[in-house]
Amino acid sequence: MLPSYQDIIKDTSAEIAKLRGEIPDTLRGFSAMAQGASKPGALDAKTKELIATALSVAARCDPCVGYHTQALVKLGCTRAELAETLAMAVYMGGGPSLMYAARTSAAFDEFTQAAQKTTA
Repeated sequence: MLPSYQDIIKDTSAEIAKLRGEIPDTLRGFSAMAQGASKPGALDAKTKELIATALSVAARCDPCVGYHTQALVKLGCTRAELAETLAMAVYMGGGPSLMYAARTSAAFDEFTQAAQKTTA
């Protein structure tokens, strides 16, 4: 059974909030880096999130998969766009990336279903 990515990001967010109190300078720095990397530029937000998703697959990071697939759903990513991104991740990372591509596909479905429920 695959994990619930909604639960993973909820739990991870709670733990990050604790760390924010313990290592505030580090978290402020990380936040500034995230904002700098994500700000509009030559690449649009969806393209940047697709890149982050491919890197999440390569790093085999479940919380990263959760955060970035949730963002992709919010940005209107299509299944075809995600599939092509996952194809590149598998091409570059082989079998282990294939396993995380499958998890990422499931996470995308989970967040898509949740988004559809909130708009219905």
